[in-house]
Amino acid sequence: MSQQRPYDLIIQGGTCLLPHPSETGLIEQQADIAILDGRIEKIRESINEPTLKIIKAHGLHVLPGVIDSQVHFREPGLVHKEDLETGTRAAILGGVTSIFEMPNTNPSTTTKEAFEDKLNRAKNRCHANYAFFIGGAHDNVDKIAELELLPHCSGIKIFMGSSTGNLLVEDDETLEKILMQGHRRIIFHSEDEMRLRERRHIAVDMADPHYHPVWRDVETAVNSTTRLLRLARKTGRKIHVLHVSTGEEMDLLKDAKDIATVEVLPQHLTLYAPDCYDKLGTYAQQNPPIREKRHLDRIWKALQDGTVDVIGSDHAPHTREEKEKPYPQSPSGVPGVQTLVPIMLNHVNDGRLSLRKFTELVTENPCRVFGVKNKGRLRQGYDADITIVDLKKEMTIDNSWIASRCGWTPFHGMKVTGWPTHTIVSGKLVMESDQVVLPSQGQPVDFLDKTP
Repeated sequence: MSQQRPYDLIIQGGTCLLPHPSETGLIEQQADIAILDGRIEKIRESINEPTLKIIKAHGLHVLPGVIDSQVHFREPGLVHKEDLETGTRAAILGGVTSIFEMPNTNPSTTTKEAFEDKLNRAKNRCHANYAFFIGGAHDNVDKIAELELLPHCSGIKIFMGSSTGNLLVEDDETLEKILMQGHRRIIFHSEDEMRLRERRHIAVDMADPHYHPVWRDVETAVNSTTRLLRLARKTGRKIHVLHVSTGEEMDLLKDAKDIATVEVLPQHLTLYAPDCYDKLGTYAQQNPPIREKRHLDRIWKALQDGTVDVIGSDHAPHTREEKEKPYPQSPSGVPGVQTLVPIMLNHVNDGRLSLRKFTELVTENPCRVFGVKNKGRLRQGYDADITIVDLKKEMTIDNSWIASRCGWTPFHGMKVTGWPTHTIVSGKLVMESDQVVLPSQGQPVDFLDKTP
């Protein structure tokens, strides 16, 4: 039977990253994709039916919509750095269709009221799809099980070491209590707060960002992750360890795949000390730190051997004025949501990982880790969130391209091969050729009640 009304959009002739028929991994296959009412209606070798719009994708690769599962968009309370509009504008310009935003705003997102305030702020303003984490804290332990089930909540986030903001749960007793509440996977910033306090004098005395990875040393990360794995095993709770920065932690996490999933950042796969601090100074400062090259090499190995599940950006913008304060008064964090796709496609072109592997790390895997409904695959009936990329396009990343309110990137001046050309959110073309063509199409993301 012929189509009753025109499709909203057909993507023609692209090389699509489709689920393998055996459900193991992805295959690359030239196909057309027809979209209707925000969903993928049909995937065929050729679709020649009426449509309101056509994207000719010959020579391009069509991926499920990229999900950045760790961003800090600073609203409310810190909107001079970023807000939900500017952050999601940066996202779609970078080919990212959905973002999960962190709770260390001001006030922190630790209550139902604060969470619903964020949802209200996001409505009709976000260019990408959105969900929000709730912060686990000393004063909401008894409500964790209830809070993690709020609609459009991507989960609970715990800071074991102090970073930006005042969310901190540093003691094992409270951590264990939180792990015993609820059923969804809990995500962790894993640095040992006690050791950070003991060693802060190093940062103060040396007053040089080269000493950031000396203060926040390997042991600070390893101590924390060792404690965390022990508590996860004791309580039987699944955990997700964010922005793993050390080879030693990868050795631990490789043997904990039944209980722990792992995120890494483009920064830790691309930059290393002392080179990054020589060139960028405090603009390379983030938590946990960018470390020596041996850690970068070990993180790449973990990515290739299956220890790593997810790549997120940890987009954490600060103004130039803030970043140029003398270390350690300078805040930690760098923007990254807009550069995640180009930086990683450049690694694909360099042969560091396959396009299929990269696609899994930013689409299927975040959906598996967080229990996302109806996203992460190019499949009939799934939400039509799609990222189209040109693997051959050569560009130079420039501060002038950055839509984030901070207006800079640590990757300024870097030549890359591979670039997002179109971003499709909920079936609508929102970015084409580095321009936002349809604003404010983002919708809240839905989740399963229990981690798969």
